[in-house]
Amino acid sequence: MTDIPPSARLYLRPTAFVSAPFDRDGQLLRLAGGMLWFSALDVIAVADGRRVADRLVPVDRLDDFIANLTSEQAETAGATIARLTAPRPPLRLGERIVRLDQPQVMAILNMTPDSFSDGGKHIDDAEAAASAGVAMAAAGAAIIDVGGESTRPRAELVWEGDEIARTVPVIERLARAGTAVSIDTRKAAVMEAALAAGAGLVNDVSALLWDAKSAEVVAKAGCPVVLMHHQGDPQTMQDDPRYDDALVEVYDWLEDRVAAAESAGIARDRIILDPGIGFGKTVRHNLAILNGLAMLHGLGCPILLGASRKRIIGALADEAPVERRLGGSVALALAGAAAGVQLLRVHDVFETVQALKVWRGMRDEALSPV
Repeated sequence: MTDIPPSARLYLRPTAFVSAPFDRDGQLLRLAGGMLWFSALDVIAVADGRRVADRLVPVDRLDDFIANLTSEQAETAGATIARLTAPRPPLRLGERIVRLDQPQVMAILNMTPDSFSDGGKHIDDAEAAASAGVAMAAAGAAIIDVGGESTRPRAELVWEGDEIARTVPVIERLARAGTAVSIDTRKAAVMEAALAAGAGLVNDVSALLWDAKSAEVVAKAGCPVVLMHHQGDPQTMQDDPRYDDALVEVYDWLEDRVAAAESAGIARDRIILDPGIGFGKTVRHNLAILNGLAMLHGLGCPILLGASRKRIIGALADEAPVERRLGGSVALALAGAAAGVQLLRVHDVFETVQALKVWRGMRDEALSPV
């Protein structure tokens, strides 16, 4: 019998990853149809808002474990395991297809004067910005993410007309060049203009909550959308963020947003989830989420990780300034890849792609029968 309380809700985090699945029938499960196999699940039981049990269950003992749960817990566990292992279908961005059976890079291209890392670099020069985007695609970025409003802590709201003027000329040029483009915005009018200009994906830091019309725009377009967790807004999010259990609460919040998006007519296979590193979270909150990233695959959607050059790196590395956070950014990208994250949103494309090529080479060798 299991000692997990019958009233507890269960969360399943894949762990005990192995290099290859050969000769291990029944002992492993494949994570989200990707390049990783895990041999155990960390089963976290939560009741009345707190963790009441935490058990490591080997894959080859899962059936026995589930048999001793309540019928409701067993049903939930079975559905979660199915979502953990189901392959993620590729994304279609216009004529471009982005496969999600391996980690892919989403490159950051900010058309803003005040973004925390590269604000002002391309402002008022759409041609130069588009050239930079094409170069990032040539360096291996699968998607170029164009944004016209900074959402760093304390950032000011940008009028949608200005945001459109900043982003649409760049998106038009990138689309003509055959590049897969996403629009980083929380405003429905900007989404519409960007999609009409050739963007194929909406990346919304508000998870379609900031603008009441945004879900309708995305549903009508039938395009993929990134729903990002946040607490508060850019003006207030870092004032005093609090969680009893950051990983579990982010999971629950994202689950609710997936349900809301589906109710609005957005197909689940077009939803991508972002845990929102740095958006209403302390360093400890961010670390807890990063350590538990693999659990988010239980929601059945691709995962995007955006940790490039963020404050957590400086906090852990002698207060390194933004321009000296490359090593930490690559380390977090590889941590994401090791947790099965499908999309990595980064500033440093060449270096991240190179790191992923090395990671991929190691995986390919491990998956080649001797």
